[in-house]
Amino acid sequence: MIFKIPFTFSSPEILKKKSRFISSRLKHKKTSRLSDYLRNSDASLTREEYLAICIRSFLITFISLYIIFSTLCFFIGASAFCLVALAISLPIAGFMLFSQLMYPKVYSTKKQKDIEKNLIPALEDMLVQLNSGIPLFTILVNISSSGYGELTTEFKRAVKKINSGMPQIDVLEELGEKNISPYFRRTLWQISNGMRAGSDISIIIKESIKSLSEEQIIQIQSYGNKLNPIIMFFMLTAVIMPALAITFFTIIASLVSLPTSISQLVLITLFGAIIFVQIMFLGTIRSLRPTLI
Repeated sequence: MIFKIPFTFSSPEILKKKSRFISSRLKHKKTSRLSDYLRNSDASLTREEYLAICIRSFLITFISLYIIFSTLCFFIGASAFCLVALAISLPIAGFMLFSQLMYPKVYSTKKQKDIEKNLIPALEDMLVQLNSGIPLFTILVNISSSGYGELTTEFKRAVKKINSGMPQIDVLEELGEKNISPYFRRTLWQISNGMRAGSDISIIIKESIKSLSEEQIIQIQSYGNKLNPIIMFFMLTAVIMPALAITFFTIIASLVSLPTSISQLVLITLFGAIIFVQIMFLGTIRSLRPTLI
C-alpha cells in the first residue's frame, strides 16, 4: 500500500514543503496517537507536518468552494447567497478535513490486518524452510520476495538493514518495536530472544504458530457471538420493518387516495433506506472480521 493523503494530488513530500509555514507554528508534542499511526504507516511526516498539510488543504478547499458556490448563487439570484455558499462549502471542506485526519489511523489499521492475516502462513513457510536446513537470513530473504502482502514489505526492510551491517537480532527487535500489530510484535520478540539464548528457532516458531492458531479459534468464536445480534438487527430493520411498512402504506394510500407522485417518493425513499442499511450491515461485518483469518 502507498500512503496517499486523501483529496490531494501531490506527494506527501511536496505537500510538506508547501505547508512548512503552518507546521512551524504548531505546538510540538512528544507523544500522540497520530504520531504512532504516521510512524506505522511509514510516512516520513511528523505530527505537526501532517496537521499542517490537513489545515492547508482545508483552507484551500473551503475558500475555493465558497467562491464557486457564492458565484453560482449570485448569478442564480438566490437571497443571502453568501450564507448559502457558506452552508454548502463548510460541511464539504469539514468532511475532507475529517477524512484526512482519520486516514493515518485507517491506513495503519489496514496494514495491521494485512500483516496478521498473512502471519500464520508466513510462519509455517519459515518452519518448513528451517526444518529443511535453510539459514534464517536466507529464509528472511525468501519471505521478503514472497506474496505475503505488507508482511513481505516489513521483511524487505529487515533484509535491507541486515545487508547494511546491522545484526539480525537488533533488526528483528527494532522491527517489532515499530510495528503496531501485537501478534507480529510478540512473534518477533520471541524469535529475537530465542536467538540471543541460542535456542532452536524452529521450536520457537512452532510454538508461535500454535499460540496464534489458538488465538485464531478464540477470535472466530468471538466473531460468531458478535454476529448473532447484528443479524437479528439486520433482519428486523432490513426485512421485517420494510415489509410491514410497505403493507401499512399500501393500505393507508388506498384509503386516503394519495397522489401517485407521493406514493412513488415514499417507496423510493424506503428503497434507499433499505440499501443504506444493507451497506452498513456489510461494512459492520467486514470491520468485525478477525484479523488472523
